[in-house]
Amino acid sequence: MPRRLAVASFLAAAALTVVLVPDAAARKTVCTITVNSSDERELLKQRLPQGDFDFVELVEHGRPDWLASACRKGVQCDVLVVSGHFDGGTDFYSDRLDVRESLSVAELERASCSDSCPGVFAHLKEVYLFGCNTLNAEAMQSASAEIGRSLLRAGHPAADAERITRLLAEQHANSNRDRMRSIFKDVPVLYGFSSKAPLGPYAAATLDRYFKTAPAGEFGSGQPSAKLVGLFAPVSMTTTTGVTANDTLATHRAEVCRFSDDRLDAAQKVGFMHVLLQRDMAEVRMFLDQIERYAGSLDADTRRQPDVAAALEAIGRDTAARTRYVEFLRDADQPAVRARMIELAGTFGWMAPVEQRAELIRMIGDELARNAVTAAEVSLACALNRDDVLRPELTRLSLSPAQVGKIPNAALLACLGSPEARQRVLTALTSTDDDDVKMAQVYLHHRPIDDVAELRGLTTGIVRMTGGDAQVRALDTLARHPLADRAILDDLVALYPRTRSVGVQRAIAAILLRSDYASLPRAELAQTLRQHRLRSAEGPDSIDVLLRRLQAPTG
Repeated sequence: MPRRLAVASFLAAAALTVVLVPDAAARKTVCTITVNSSDERELLKQRLPQGDFDFVELVEHGRPDWLASACRKGVQCDVLVVSGHFDGGTDFYSDRLDVRESLSVAELERASCSDSCPGVFAHLKEVYLFGCNTLNAEAMQSASAEIGRSLLRAGHPAADAERITRLLAEQHANSNRDRMRSIFKDVPVLYGFSSKAPLGPYAAATLDRYFKTAPAGEFGSGQPSAKLVGLFAPVSMTTTTGVTANDTLATHRAEVCRFSDDRLDAAQKVGFMHVLLQRDMAEVRMFLDQIERYAGSLDADTRRQPDVAAALEAIGRDTAARTRYVEFLRDADQPAVRARMIELAGTFGWMAPVEQRAELIRMIGDELARNAVTAAEVSLACALNRDDVLRPELTRLSLSPAQVGKIPNAALLACLGSPEARQRVLTALTSTDDDDVKMAQVYLHHRPIDDVAELRGLTTGIVRMTGGDAQVRALDTLARHPLADRAILDDLVALYPRTRSVGVQRAIAAILLRSDYASLPRAELAQTLRQHRLRSAEGPDSIDVLLRRLQAPTG
């Protein structure tokens, strides 16, 4: 063969080889994070051309640091598919008892903000978030009225205060959609769900329908698919894009990232907290979650590090910031926010423990003076006085007899340790006023009764009630106590045939199920339940469950 012809034949063969051998650079990698259903992953494996896509499962079962492990390996992802239940903002998790792996949003934020996982995050074209509410746009945080008031105090004109309040509300909404957009910065397409997401088998079946008619090359292209969204429309699928440099959330993302970025040491992060605390208190309020979370994460050893200690001392010496901070917290509309800010003030050295207690009592006094105490304030007071630290401060409160006589106020005072208020609340549990019974129920949820004689007296009062929702609620409250006293159980069994309320009968059965009903005569109790049971069309209930247990053989 002449040399020229041989060369031509070689080049032709080489060209043919290039055509026939797939280009490795054109292959895409689908990374999957499977903490619950594997249906979506397996369907993608079946439907996507093997020559065009590789699959990498990032979860390593039994290894808690599996995401960090994947980052260290340098896995480069073009598409990311996350499958798991989503609890509304904190974790992707499994409903299977044998699965321990989960994926926290905080860990995703840390990896994204630290730029420690460029393989997983930097080259993504599409992200699929198969979990409920993953792209829900509902704000987790809103700008309450004190935001605007604080801006006015700081000297902003009314129009500016209103504009800044709207901007802060938009930037700090902390919706699931905003958080996912910030985590997956610059990703062209994010798929997720605005409300309830489908279970794995349904999602896989819908994906299968999509691939049967999907345009070639659409999956993984970085272009949103109207067809895919349309197929998933009945189950709230929606799309968005990752935050870009020109996005209104870009600055906010950069600042939130300073709390998560591993490239910054503790002293730098404390220094950034100080920078925030020197801004308008309206903005400090909107950063409260991040400030509170990071300040609470500093352990004693970290606080003792010289540079960290110096940064914390600088905050403690900032009297101007402290003055504005205390002024703001005293004007806060939500007692729970006010209490959080008081605790944080102690973390910064702005309030000694005795000052914090005085400030909490001042807050409680303000709520009582407004005569608008709700179950939320009662629960908060019980939580704040969990260790009885606020009882000595009760004398600081000056209340009229009319204020003290209101059951919501009495429940709050009972949480603070007032024995007189507690007795009023216990009496209220047997009231005919359902609202009073509700408030007593809230108090007893936090401060259950452990004295048998007191439980007997309470049971006697409940039995004497005249039925209705209030009596059912009182019985439900009693059910939360461990009941083994025979006299109490006999009173409840005696009420069962006398009541004209199906709800009361069911509540009695529910109490007996949780109690030591084995001490009662089984055959006699079963006969009472059957003979005096009121008719209901609502189907099986607690009475049926109790009857089955009473009729079951004893071993």
